[in-house]
Parts: sequence; C-alpha cells; structure tokens
Amino acid sequence: MNVRIEDSWKTHLQDQFEQPYWTALTEFVRAEYASEHCCPPGKDIFRAFDLTPFDEVKVVILGQDPYHTPGAAMGFCFSVPDGNQPQPSLRNMFKELESDVGVRRTRTDLSDWAEQGVFLLNSVLTVRAGAAGSHGRKGWEQFTDSAISALSRDREHLVFILWGSYAIAKKALIDTAKHHVITSPHPSPLSAHRGFFGSRPFSQANAYLEKTGQAPIVWA
Repeated sequence: MNVRIEDSWKTHLQDQFEQPYWTALTEFVRAEYASEHCCPPGKDIFRAFDLTPFDEVKVVILGQDPYHTPGAAMGFCFSVPDGNQPQPSLRNMFKELESDVGVRRTRTDLSDWAEQGVFLLNSVLTVRAGAAGSHGRKGWEQFTDSAISALSRDREHLVFILWGSYAIAKKALIDTAKHHVITSPHPSPLSAHRGFFGSRPFSQANAYLEKTGQAPIVWA
C-alpha cells in the first residue's frame, strides 16, 4: 500500500503499512471522511510527520487525539491555526511557557516548533467532528506507538514530554538510558493546578538539549 508520508518516516515505519491492522484502519478512516465531517483536514493527517522528519526530531510532545472542533485541528497536538481561539490546554501551556522561560507567545500555530524538531504527535491522528475519541482503538495507537518505539530505538538524546496519565503510560516504550523523559499532570484546566504549573518542561528540555550538544528550541 502506498502511504503518503515523509520519506524518512516511511523508511522507519514501512513494516506497519504491511500489517492487517493498517488496511482496516485506512478503510475506516476513508469511510469516515467520506460520510462525516472529520478533523483534521485529510491533507493534514500526517502533518506532524511531514514537518518534522525522523532524523530531525529533538523533542517529542505527545497528545491524545485531535481537537474535534471544526477548524481547530491542524495535524499537530495542541496547536491551533493562528486567528483561532487557543484551546484551554494550549492557554495553560502558554502560561507555563511564560513562567518558565519568560516567553509570552501569541501565535497559536506551533509549526515553528515542529520545524525546529519538536514532534507534536497525537496518539490518534483523526477524529469525527464533535465526537472526542471517536477514532480511538481503530489502529492509530499501534501506528503511533511504533513511531515512538522507532525514535527510542534508532535515535539518541531525545526529550520526551509526557503530560497526563495517558501520555505517561507511553514511557514504557522509551529507553530512558538513551533519552530524557519529562512527566507532569496534563495542562488541561482539570489538572494543570495539580503539578503542571511550575513543572518547567520547556527549560528542562532545552537544558538537556544543550547538555547533549544540541541547539535549544526557540519557544517564542
């Protein structure tokens, strides 16, 4: 099956495209997009992969599934197109960013992070509009777990930022002897005050990158 995904990722994930679950997943997603309003737009499903090639990843931020509000999802976890209101979790991320490194960010589109090597990965890459979690347990999790595993196996000195219990469970896929893992409660308003605020993930990530001879992320 020919999958339209950035070449370096395609090389590392080729075995996934030959699995029975992938055939079932693609049939499901095509049917959903043909009959329902789904997010993100079809051209943006693999945008996180397209903008952050495998060998350029430095930081991984893991989300769960795309925003299910039409116009909000854009193929990156947490990111919202400029001109749209930031979702509550993103607002809290920006509050922590300002507290942590003194950066007051106004752009809600995080493409500039992705272009610097921040892999903004949702565990599930699609969703039906207005129905959070509607494309979960269809195969996306197996695919994105394989992406995390490939990064852990074939790269060194990456930073994995895992917010909330769902993302923290993915730590089992990561070789912590080779990589740095940062965990905290989720930036959602339901949990941000339980330890997300004050966790300083952005300065922690840059400190590790600099310690391992890599350029820090410009979060502004």
